Amino acid sequence: MSPKTFFVRITREFHAAPERVFDAWLDPEKVRAWMRMALVDGGLSGDMRRVEVDARVGGHFTFSDMRMGEEAVHWGTYLEIDRPQKLVFTWFTSKEDERENSSIVSISIVPNGNGCLLTLVHDMDMKWSEYKDLVTAGWTRMVDMQARVLAGDRGNLTGQ
Repeated sequence: MSPKTFFVRITREFHAAPERVFDAWLDPEKVRAWMRMALVDGGLSGDMRRVEVDARVGGHFTFSDMRMGEEAVHWGTYLEIDRPQKLVFTWFTSKEDERENSSIVSISIVPNGNGCLLTLVHDMDMKWSEYKDLVTAGWTRMVDMQARVLAGDRGNLTGQ
């Protein structure tokens, strides 16, 4: 981490095999399910538009949903894929951030008893520091919803 960046860190225990947790980040159907649930849980519509995943190092992803009549787009590039223990990718919401390449998400997954422990670290430009609590809450919701999806609870929210 450089002096011009800050990070958020969350951890979550999963009652699922590390491979299942890892794959939930790269399987478009599962991504659509947990992202939609996280949006609804966060008070948004959950109207997912695009979930595109090219799950290889150098591959890109795009996730988008509708928010207040506009499409909110998140995209990035996979920098490291080491199944089932490590996933690293860029995370952007604006062309400016993409040019600066200042937003990196690192996920580590470690076996833990009957499941695993996921640690997510999002390193980003200091200009977003006032949003630290919102970013933390957003990632926490997403990871919590992944756990629900992996437990078989899709909350009737998997519609296309």
